[in-house]
Amino acid sequence: MPLVTVTVRQPKPASFKNTVLDAVHAALVASGVPATDRFQRVLELPAENLRIDPRYPDLQADRGADFVLIEILWSVGRSVKVKKKLLQQLMADLAEAGIDTEQVMVGFVETSWENWSFGGGRLLHV
Repeated sequence: MPLVTVTVRQPKPASFKNTVLDAVHAALVASGVPATDRFQRVLELPAENLRIDPRYPDLQADRGADFVLIEILWSVGRSVKVKKKLLQQLMADLAEAGIDTEQVMVGFVETSWENWSFGGGRLLHV
C-alpha cells in the first residue's frame, strides 16, 4: 500500500493536483501496485511554510511556485530498477501534461510489511 503525499504551494487548482496524483498513481500501477490500491493526500501550504533550496543539487533554473514534492511511502523490496522505471514514466506523464519536471522532487520511503494495518487494526502481512 503506497501512501502518496504531494506537497505544493498555495494556491493550486484542482486540475493541477489531480494531474499530479493521477500521474503518480499510473506510474505506481505500472510498477506492480494494484490499481485499487490508491491512498493519496495533498498538502497545500502557504509559501512561508514551504522552504526549498532553489537549485539543490544541480538544477539549472530556480525552483518556483509550481514546485511539487512527492513522497511515496511503501513497503520494502522494490529494486532501483523499479524505482527508475517509475520515475521515468512519472516524469514523462507529467511533462506530457505540461508540468516542468525540473520542478518535481520525489522521495521514496520504505517500511517493512508488518508496519501496515489497512483497517481494523489487522496486520495482514505478519
